[in-house]
Amino acid sequence: MPDVATLIDRIDAEFSTLDDKIKRAQSERLQEYHERQNRLTLFEQQLDALPAVTKPRLEALIQRFGDRVKVTPRIASSSREVSLQFQSELARIRLRFSAATDHEVRHLILNYNLEILPVLMQFDSHQQAEWPLDAVDQPAIASWVDDRIVDFVKTYLSLHENEYYLKDHMVEDPVAGVRFPRYAAAATVDWSGKTYYFIGDETRQEFETQHGGASG
Repeated sequence: MPDVATLIDRIDAEFSTLDDKIKRAQSERLQEYHERQNRLTLFEQQLDALPAVTKPRLEALIQRFGDRVKVTPRIASSSREVSLQFQSELARIRLRFSAATDHEVRHLILNYNLEILPVLMQFDSHQQAEWPLDAVDQPAIASWVDDRIVDFVKTYLSLHENEYYLKDHMVEDPVAGVRFPRYAAAATVDWSGKTYYFIGDETRQEFETQHGGASG
């Protein structure tokens, strides 16, 4: 008959095995923590490198728009986001580029978000791309950002040709008899308490001639 001491040894062996499992699990969790911290450091480094790609491209977008729209860029570094608001008579437009990572901190994730209010047409409001943190491709990121910016420009221009957005913004040149968007007027004249819009300076001059200088 086995004695009690043998039983105790067997019980202690089970507890010892459990202790070993717990220690191994703790060691693995600690190793995973350190590795995750290292990946977070790498992620921050990749974030620091992003402005070199995105900033000149967004500046080029703003420059090319010139006087066509008032652009107010807002940079929110705490949320790793660049936000541009475009003032338009037709809609409120907000373009955002943001950077994030996944739960395991293994990928750099870039997001493109476009908000247009009111929503009166279909458009691509969101795109996402990702790269492994240890293999981030800067030229590929540049191409992706370029494509998104061109997509935005196409959307913006199509908005200003959309009948639903233009419905309340159409005017007529009183000389040429042509209807066109108010924002596209080449000249205006205030006469008898009303503003008149013209497709060109030539029709404006003819209107003023017809109305004795149109100074009233």
